[in-house]
Amino acid sequence: MSRHAKKLRDHDINPCLAETDATTKCMNDNNYNKDMCTDYFLKYKNCRKFWHEIMMQRKRSGVKPEMPAAEERKKILESMGKPY
Repeated sequence: MSRHAKKLRDHDINPCLAETDATTKCMNDNNYNKDMCTDYFLKYKNCRKFWHEIMMQRKRSGVKPEMPAAEERKKILESMGKPY
């Protein structure tokens, strides 16, 4: 597995790993018919948008690291009730 692929599979780097896996599974199960997986694509897109906004907010506030670690993200989601 390439270094880039390993990064994408790391929970600390990719906040939308579960959505990525669900989308891939849907595509595999439905013979790559994108129309059957629209909900999964939308959940992934909303996940990326949510965490991008969090990352930009932290960057503006000078918080490091800009992307919260997996443990911190879990706490954020629990406090907000999964927003996507």
